[in-house]
Amino acid sequence: MSVSSPAPAPVSAPPTQADLLDFVRRTVADVELIASLPLDPEGRTWVRLDGPGGSEAWLIGWPPGTGTGWHDHADSVGAFMTASGELKENSLAVRLPTDGWTTLELTDGVDRERRLTPGDGRAFGRHHVHEVLNESADHHAISVHAYYPPLPRIRRYSRSGPVLRLEQVERPEDWQ
Repeated sequence: MSVSSPAPAPVSAPPTQADLLDFVRRTVADVELIASLPLDPEGRTWVRLDGPGGSEAWLIGWPPGTGTGWHDHADSVGAFMTASGELKENSLAVRLPTDGWTTLELTDGVDRERRLTPGDGRAFGRHHVHEVLNESADHHAISVHAYYPPLPRIRRYSRSGPVLRLEQVERPEDWQ
């Protein structure tokens, strides 16, 4: 007599950058969801969303003049897209060492700037260093962000000219 074991459950592949970009694109198109985000005139607001394949996703409101400061998402890949208003992303077109440093001098030509109006977005790989800003003086912006794996940590940096300095490492428990 032979005993057969049940068929293994299908294993779904983790979401890719393209999957996350597709998710944020579809979410931005949900006009009712975007309109439901409470907006605070003083600080950013956010609502956690169910992202694809166990990813972490957020709907974020940006009051005029707010931004993230320079940071990365450690080992997570991600995507984000503007739903309303305009965001500016400053990023570095260079892969930085992941650990073991506190100060780096950046070379010329590594800075990138993107203006993201409604429907504009991008995907990014691990260790992508950037800052996101709403430079408007009088209009909120709203965006959708997704990360996989869920953010294990965020490293925050300060920037003075070509010098990038690691200032803080945050972990999920710091955000509770």
